[in-house]
Amino acid sequence: MLNTILPILLLAALALAAIGAAKRFYMWRRGRPAQVDWLGGLLAMPRRYLVDLHHVVERDRYMSRTHVATAGGFVLAALLAIVVHGFGLHSRILGFALLAATALMFGGALFVAKRRLDPPSRLSKGPWMRLPKSLLMFSASFFIATLPVAGILPEGFGGWLLAAILAIGVAWGVSELFFGMTWGGPMKHAFAGALHLAWHRRAERFGGGRSTGLKALDLSDPMAPLGVEKPTDFTWNQLLGFDACVQCGKCEAMCPAFAAGQPLNPKKLIQDMVIGLAGGNDAKFAGSPYPGKPLGEHSGGPHLPIVALEGKALVDAETLWSCTTCRACVEECPMMIEHVDAIVDMRRHLTLEKGATPNKGAEVLENLIATDNPGGFAPGGRLNWAADLNLPLMSEQKQADVLFWVGDGAFDMRNQRTLRAFVKILKAAKVDFAVLGLEERDSGDVARRLGDEATFQSLAKRNIATLAQYRFKRIVSCDPHSFHVLKNEYGALGGSYEVLHHTTFIDELVKSGALQLGQSKADSVTYHDPCYLGRYNGEYEAPRAVLKAIGIEVKEMQRSGFRSRCCGGGGGAPITDIPGKQRIPDMRMADIKETGAELVAVGCPQCTAMLEGVVAPRPEIKDIAELVADVLIDSTDAPAKKPTPAKREMAEVH
Repeated sequence: MLNTILPILLLAALALAAIGAAKRFYMWRRGRPAQVDWLGGLLAMPRRYLVDLHHVVERDRYMSRTHVATAGGFVLAALLAIVVHGFGLHSRILGFALLAATALMFGGALFVAKRRLDPPSRLSKGPWMRLPKSLLMFSASFFIATLPVAGILPEGFGGWLLAAILAIGVAWGVSELFFGMTWGGPMKHAFAGALHLAWHRRAERFGGGRSTGLKALDLSDPMAPLGVEKPTDFTWNQLLGFDACVQCGKCEAMCPAFAAGQPLNPKKLIQDMVIGLAGGNDAKFAGSPYPGKPLGEHSGGPHLPIVALEGKALVDAETLWSCTTCRACVEECPMMIEHVDAIVDMRRHLTLEKGATPNKGAEVLENLIATDNPGGFAPGGRLNWAADLNLPLMSEQKQADVLFWVGDGAFDMRNQRTLRAFVKILKAAKVDFAVLGLEERDSGDVARRLGDEATFQSLAKRNIATLAQYRFKRIVSCDPHSFHVLKNEYGALGGSYEVLHHTTFIDELVKSGALQLGQSKADSVTYHDPCYLGRYNGEYEAPRAVLKAIGIEVKEMQRSGFRSRCCGGGGGAPITDIPGKQRIPDMRMADIKETGAELVAVGCPQCTAMLEGVVAPRPEIKDIAELVADVLIDSTDAPAKKPTPAKREMAEVH
């Protein structure tokens, strides 16, 4: 009986799965065109899955081992089951191989079932709760059905009763794991996820690469949409990426806005995009809702607006404006989904098409257009902070080894202390540097994160034109946001430069012997990793190396390095100011206080402002440049030394 039923079940499931795959692929292709390497992506997919993706999954050792056993066992068991039971190749060797695969899968499924007995709040429930049962049923049924093939049990063992039971078990497991993989269900991520890795919109992330710069809009094309209004405005491979979500909730657990009680949950946002593409409402979402937003009140369709300025739609605007663009969700995602890209794409439509930037957003954008800085300060005051420093100007020198990009911290009295400290370091090291002075404009970071791509590109192109007049080897900035934009986003507009954060540059100066330093008197210090320096650009080691060089041993926070908690200052969040149950910087200060540190070392003006905005009592906040400047030993008579790049190894920070 089994020899008749199993081939029918398997081949029917495969046929239905193929039909579902075609329907699902057609659904993704409703999105806008995107250029992908079709064949190259498919060929690269196994390595991306087994190496690049596994590096992320490996951070959770329990799930990593479970995934290897369950997923690896399933893939092998499914292929062998089709060969052995689908096509009737009853070889003892193949039989034993199938037994081993199903046993491996069964072991992994037991660990999945154990995790689901008391699942973390971040995990989706609902249909996901039946997945362990389906995995166990698939592996157990095929294991028993294969025993006669391996010669362990005689043919026809158990008679019709056992055959009927096994047929039911196989039908259950096959329908969930084959049929559900393409028609929708907990295993959907296995199919969509594999193709997402093959045709990822940021293929440069694989093979150890890094890709964090936002994609530029083609503003010269009058037919191109200005951002994303409806699900089909996303590129088709973005839609594919959304469909790959495994609903593990690791993004949710790391999101500072969600933790603060603001109306954002990155996991639900991705699922809302899938709901919108397929059509429907969020009533059956099996995870945590947006804080303060009950389920069942939002719905959408592939050609309906995602955000409605009046009435209910798929997503409320304040959900998008809650994001700090810290990229913690992207860093944690085991399916390598790009949440921040999607959020900014939707912001672009609200800003460029609807003019609906909330709170002080419109004022800031108007200031950038009128005065080239978000605060609306008179541009002529950009160098007032350095009136007594006699800074060399590029307009006078025409060339320098280092162009010091000052940034809009020039208008902030607190950040001026950091800038003056860094100038002191540059002069002590006898670095050949110059500044743009009044020729410098805002880098455009804030405008771009608020969705105003037009203002960003205008500022960027003007800055690029200014920089083109001069000769320099490198740009150095104390602001990770300007550093990131200049390094990773100006290139698409014609401005490619070598750009360093000031902590990286100071580390080079220290290692080359260009600075004579004393020892800091600070006893208890922790270091806060800025999102745009760490997660966006992978720089974790240099700031710590500099602190160590001046005698400071960092007391690490529980969330540090690539898991650092955002200060709340990125992505225009302080400007849009969406309320929650608590403030993000207050949560970060709680992390800091757990270390017992009396001083917080920082490397970002936004982080400084947000952390110093926490009500006292709290530790003192100092930029690393200030800490270094405090221990500089006067070396005016020492011979000039030019810094040489030093090879650095990444610190292991968690």
